[in-house]
Amino acid sequence: MAKTNAKKDDGNYRVVAENRRARFDYAIEEDLECGIVLEGSEVKSLRQGGANIAESYATVDDGELWLVNSSIAPYAQAKTFGHEERRRRKLLVNRRELAQLWSETQRKGMTLVPLVLYFNHKGVAKLKIGIAKGKKLADKRETQAKRDWQRQKARLLKEHG
Repeated sequence: MAKTNAKKDDGNYRVVAENRRARFDYAIEEDLECGIVLEGSEVKSLRQGGANIAESYATVDDGELWLVNSSIAPYAQAKTFGHEERRRRKLLVNRRELAQLWSETQRKGMTLVPLVLYFNHKGVAKLKIGIAKGKKLADKRETQAKRDWQRQKARLLKEHG
C-alpha cells in the first residue's frame, strides 16, 4: 500500500505516454515492468513528453525483446546526434521473464502490448507491457456497458446519498 502512495508523491515518478486504448482492445492477463535501451536525445525528448506508444507492440526476436513502432519525437537541440523517430528499441527483462513471454506469445497466441511509458522514482525510463489476448466485439461492448453502469451508479449515489 505504501509503495503505490510513494509513486504518486515522488517528484521523479512521471508518466510520459499511456496506451489507454490497449485496455479497451485487449484483455490484459498480466503486466510486466521492463527497462528500455534509449539514446541520449531520446531521453531528453521523453522528459519533454514527446512519445507515442498507441500503435506499438512488443515482440521476441532472436532471444531478445523489442519494442516495435513506438514513436519518440526528435529532440530539437540534438541536431547531429539525433535519433530515428520510429526505430526498434530493445527492452530489458531477465532470462526467465523472456522465456515466459516467448512461451505466452508462441504457444498461447497472446500479444505483448505496451501499457505505460514512464520514469520511475529513480528517474530511469521504464515500460510496462501487458500480456494480452485480443477482445471480440461483444467483449468490448460488455466492457463499455460495465463502465457506463459504474458511472451511472456513482452519479446516483452522489445525487441521492
